[in-house]
Amino acid sequence: MIRVLIAEDQAMVRGALASLLSLEDDIEVVAEIERGNLVLEAARRAEPDVALLDIELPGMSGIEGVRRLKQRFPSIQILMLTVFADNDHVFEAICAGASGYLLKDTPPDRLTEAVRELVAGGAPMSPEIARKVVGMFSRVAPPRSEDHKLSPREVDLLKLLAEGHSYKTAARALSISIDTVRFHIRNIYDKLHVHSKSEAVILALRQGIVR
Repeated sequence: MIRVLIAEDQAMVRGALASLLSLEDDIEVVAEIERGNLVLEAARRAEPDVALLDIELPGMSGIEGVRRLKQRFPSIQILMLTVFADNDHVFEAICAGASGYLLKDTPPDRLTEAVRELVAGGAPMSPEIARKVVGMFSRVAPPRSEDHKLSPREVDLLKLLAEGHSYKTAARALSISIDTVRFHIRNIYDKLHVHSKSEAVILALRQGIVR
């Protein structure tokens, strides 16, 4: 079971999140809190695998909550779930230690998928957030790496995924079939030694493979 802590000050939203996640056979909501200053004690008691945090929490901001959680419980994977998509909030949350960043209008099935992705080592992000991360990394990225052994088509596909494309829209942009996209994805995973799309994108950005 994936144990989840929810930190959200709006009771209706908090309840909806808990109800949604509790419908999944492999996810258990182990704590629900409404204030940021309660997050450390809640994490100590509930021992979650994943923490869903809003940025605007009373008592202590979600970003400060991320920072303290990662210092105290580094194994907890943190997903920011918020209405804020501006660069400052995104950059601060990622620098503080958030592993993923989704907007609150994210479809329910994508949210449950993101929780599983976090536990598997991924870094789920809404498409618009992914584009901002690409822009931020492009300004601070190291020199482009040529040691990755990816083909030009694989690099093109990885760039589209980093920009927030799905397999379907990436296939359309490259004029190839979805099966061909999946074939390239398997090769990318093997060459980069990763296990998820988000891991591949983050690694590619950090190493300057795409920008």
